[in-house]
Amino acid sequence: MKIAILQVGKIEQDTLESIRENLARAFPKTEIVVLKNLISLAPDLYDSTRKQYESSLLLMLIREYARKTEADKILGITNADLYVPQLNFVFGEAESPGKAAIVSLHRLRPESYGDQTNETLFLKRATKEAIHETGHTFGLPHCPDSSCVMSFSNTIHAVDNKKQEFCPKCSTRLFRVIR
Repeated sequence: MKIAILQVGKIEQDTLESIRENLARAFPKTEIVVLKNLISLAPDLYDSTRKQYESSLLLMLIREYARKTEADKILGITNADLYVPQLNFVFGEAESPGKAAIVSLHRLRPESYGDQTNETLFLKRATKEAIHETGHTFGLPHCPDSSCVMSFSNTIHAVDNKKQEFCPKCSTRLFRVIR
């Protein structure tokens, strides 16, 4: 099993490496790689009224890119602010089950909420959302256990309150699929 991380726009290498290391812990017996290439944030995908990118359109680009790689799953990481039409924003989106997922780092940064920069907190949040969206690609649904990494997060407080791990039920489901 191989999971690839793809930059959607330029991302700091330290951030990508931290996410890669934590995905490797969450998905044992998988190879996690950071792709050298990146895909650009095309101006025509930007909604100037909302000042955001529609995540589903970026997900389609990732899916297209995924056809060119040997990876089983591909996780796009972007600094862009994302939305879906029925919501103000999303932290990420994934095909469930499927091959492609995307995570936005934009609203995971403490400074997005008027707080001081806190790299440790930011990387914890980024890791949780990366694991969450990758979990969806394996067909895992949202979990009712609010401490499970697969619980739905529509606020930053929900992200902060969940763990970086799967609950026993989700872990069992995941390892059934990975085997």
